[in-house]
Amino acid sequence: MTIEKGVFMCLMFILLSNPLASGADVLKVASFSTLLTEIAQKVGGNHVNVAGLVKPGQDPHEYQPTPDDLKQAADAKLILLSGKHIEHYLDKIQQATGGKGESLSVGDALPNLKMKADPDEPQEKAAADANGMIDDPHWWNSVANVEKATTVVRDALIKLDPANRADYESRAKAYLTKLEALDQWAKRKVAELPRDKRKLVTSHDAFQYLAKDYGFKVYAIEGVSTETEPSDRHIAELIDQIKKQQVKAIFLESTLNPKVTVEITRETGAKIGGTLYADGLGEGDGSTYDGMIRHNIETIVDALK
Repeated sequence: MTIEKGVFMCLMFILLSNPLASGADVLKVASFSTLLTEIAQKVGGNHVNVAGLVKPGQDPHEYQPTPDDLKQAADAKLILLSGKHIEHYLDKIQQATGGKGESLSVGDALPNLKMKADPDEPQEKAAADANGMIDDPHWWNSVANVEKATTVVRDALIKLDPANRADYESRAKAYLTKLEALDQWAKRKVAELPRDKRKLVTSHDAFQYLAKDYGFKVYAIEGVSTETEPSDRHIAELIDQIKKQQVKAIFLESTLNPKVTVEITRETGAKIGGTLYADGLGEGDGSTYDGMIRHNIETIVDALK
């Protein structure tokens, strides 16, 4: 037997004896969140094939599933949704899948923040409760929430594929260890900034979970969603607040037009502090969750010090 033939036969034996290597038993997952795509890949490893349908740098508030996205969701055993009403296309997913597969709104299992609905935003108004309040969907800006989300995804994978429970638990534990280290780093970095300087002006209201964890006060130009332009009255009130609070820096966001933010800096004298990743993973520094949080925290603290 030649060496080449021996190598070929060895590879064929591995493929036939290991269903995962041939893709036979790989669990198909469709994810409508960049962050959940990362979690599923980290926890699932080679036991899963994750289709990330919302791409890095895409605004999840404005995303609409394509026919191919819906087909991939229909073929999946597990559909991961961010939850807290950010997916306004659930009816399309339901139609495409016909109720097949496990659909999991991860954010709905996590601690919640309530916010005042924007009366000028139809989707927010429709989702509001009797008191005019809505769920803040930006749960991923809390590292503690992402730790909880990891366990939710881990348990869902174990439920669908109990034979690989030990692997899912081991991989989740490793990812959780990194998240805990990230949270400790963030607390140390934020501690460099005096509490009276923790005033965060952002393009839209996406950082309330981060603010709660690390002691910031948020002043947002747009509301929870990015789909409605802020009113002139709101802009005027915000300019007054920035001047009154002597806010040093205003932050842009990677998925939003900076025009209004730049105009506010002219009116207030505040500088542009940098660009933040607000709505999920992006390019460059924000291509991983660890990188996104480190980029955001460093950008905020260094600009406001």
